[in-house]
Amino acid sequence: MKRFLDIVVSLIALLAFSPFGLIIAIILKLTGEHYIFYVHPRIGKNGKHFGLIKFATMLKDSPNLGTGDVTVKNDPRVLPLGHFLRKTKINELPQIINVLKGDMSIIGPRPLTPKNFDYYSDKVAEVICRIRPGISGIGSIIFRDEETMMADSDMSCHEFYKQNIAPYKGELETWYQHNRSLWVDAMLVFLTAWIIVFPKTNLPFRLLKSLPPRPTFLVDESDRKGSQASDRASEDAPGIVEIGPTTRNADQSKVLR
Repeated sequence: MKRFLDIVVSLIALLAFSPFGLIIAIILKLTGEHYIFYVHPRIGKNGKHFGLIKFATMLKDSPNLGTGDVTVKNDPRVLPLGHFLRKTKINELPQIINVLKGDMSIIGPRPLTPKNFDYYSDKVAEVICRIRPGISGIGSIIFRDEETMMADSDMSCHEFYKQNIAPYKGELETWYQHNRSLWVDAMLVFLTAWIIVFPKTNLPFRLLKSLPPRPTFLVDESDRKGSQASDRASEDAPGIVEIGPTTRNADQSKVLR
C-alpha cells in the first residue's frame, strides 16, 4: 500500500511541479556553474548505494572543498540561487524521480552519505536499512537546521555531527521504524510543510509525544529556564537527555547501540 501511494503521490507531484521545475532548471543552466542536477551517492534499502538527485545548489567540486559532505551555515560553496532552493527545500523536489525509480519513499529515514552513515551504530544502521529512505522523515524534520547547529558549536562540524546529531538522529529513525503507519506518514508530510513556514516550531514534539527525549542541545533557552509556554520541553517530550560525550539518564531513555 505504501509503495502504491508513493507512486501515485509522486506522479501527481511531478505533474504539478513540472512547470515550476522547468523554470528552476532554466535559471540554473544560465547561472552558477551551468548545471541543473546534482547526483550524490547515498545509502538506501538493504545498504544498497544509489544516486540521490537534487537541484544543483553548490559548486560542482564541493565534496572535495571545505567541509566535504557536510554543509554548514553560510557555506561559501553554496551558489546564490542555492540558498533559496535549500531554505525552501525546493532542491529536494527532483527526488520524486528517485521515488518513482524505487530508490526512495516519500517518507522514511533520510538517506545519508556513506561517511555519515558510518556514524550510526551497527544496530541502528541495520534497523534503518530495512526500508526505503525518504524525501522527508522525522530525522529531517527535527534536524531541519543542523547547519546552524554545527556552525554555532565550538566543535568541528564533523565531530559535532558524529557526537551529537548522528546518535539522536539514529534514535529518531529507529522510532519511525517502530511506529510507522499511514497516519504517522501523513503527520510527517504535514510537519515537513509546517517547518518550512515555521522553522522554529516545536510542533513535532507536541504532536508526536512518544518521540525519544530531546538532547539538551535541541532545547530552547526559554525551555531550560522553565518557561510556561506551551512549547516548553517538559510538555513537548518525555524528558531531556544529553548525547555524545555527556551522560544520559538511563531511566528516561534507551539507546540502541
